[in-house]
Amino acid sequence: MSDTYRLAIVTTHPIQYNAEWYRALAAHPDLDSHVYYCHQATPQEQASAGFGVEFDWDVPLLTGYPYTFLKNVASTPGLGRFSGLDTPEIREIIQSRKYDAVMVNGWNHKSAWQAIWACWKSNVKILVRSDSHLHTQRSLLTSAIKSIGYPRFIRRLDGCLAVGKWSREYFLKYGARPDRIFIIPHTIDNVALEKEAERLRPLRPEVRRKWDLGPEAIVFAFIGKFIGKKRPMDFVRALDQAARRNSKIQGLMVGDGPLRAACESFVQMHGTPVRFSGFLNQSQIATAYTACDALVLPSGGDETWGLVVNEAMACGRPCLCSDRVGCGPDLVIPGRTGAIFPTGDFEALANAMVDMARDPARMSDMGMEANRKIQNYSVPVAAEAMVQCLGTILHRCAINAGSL
Repeated sequence: MSDTYRLAIVTTHPIQYNAEWYRALAAHPDLDSHVYYCHQATPQEQASAGFGVEFDWDVPLLTGYPYTFLKNVASTPGLGRFSGLDTPEIREIIQSRKYDAVMVNGWNHKSAWQAIWACWKSNVKILVRSDSHLHTQRSLLTSAIKSIGYPRFIRRLDGCLAVGKWSREYFLKYGARPDRIFIIPHTIDNVALEKEAERLRPLRPEVRRKWDLGPEAIVFAFIGKFIGKKRPMDFVRALDQAARRNSKIQGLMVGDGPLRAACESFVQMHGTPVRFSGFLNQSQIATAYTACDALVLPSGGDETWGLVVNEAMACGRPCLCSDRVGCGPDLVIPGRTGAIFPTGDFEALANAMVDMARDPARMSDMGMEANRKIQNYSVPVAAEAMVQCLGTILHRCAINAGSL
């Protein structure tokens, strides 16, 4: 085995949050990595995925690291369904044994299983990264099927890459050996976002005027797709209650999607002080965090992590999250970096808003602590964790081989 670990990454499509991590992996002196994409999403697919508008990401997703787009032979190519990603050539790539290990993001599409089976067949180490957790609502039948089926393959994985506390519990629940679970945290490009937020700080009054937000207002922001799992109406209803108790409270909703019209209708009908920015691309998102004082993420259990929380904390903003949001146990420390409220309880959310808005200086202190907290969830940390994981797995393999 060489001193450099050879890693293939098999993933669905280019995602704005992952690009900087892939660049860091490619630059690591102990790693030789290559990303294999199974699909390239079109602007139309982005819109149908809940963003509500057709677009391409306006930040570089394919620079600074080696990658290949695999040929997707699915009869109906696309994301969101198991058969939409079908890339049989990944089997030959893995069977060539060019790589010491293969990392697959999730297992809910055919391409992932093509890679997993090829690794088992070729004796190549297989790592699976997942942010699934046990707080997502599932039917009894689905839970029973998972309890029977999942342990059969999770026990065979060489590495179970959890993003945080809840995803670690998920792997344990389905039979993963504790010594094969590694925390590879979800990250964003903290440095770039912090720099942009710092640049925009003097422009905060101007940014607020653009969206008709008061200069002295306490602004809570919802940032994301206007879809069911994000529960945007909980935000609107809570903001309406909170603003009636504190006239300084206002809301900013960033994004688009099928539920935007319902939110706008409620705001117009009740005179709720919520402004809508529409969709903001990645290079513009720091303006939203500049304008607001805190982020609200009211999502249900389908929110397996919530990277907007990473973004907000990088910009020095505390976060109010529901108790089903995946990143909550890792990032949100009540009273220090934000607040936790029961999912669907918009009255509890309103109370949390009012309580936080009561002391703007305390909000600012919480934002600074949030920024300190998120430094442990940075791209360099995740890249080093990946290398340490590979070192552990491949060293263990070498010891076992030597004992034969």
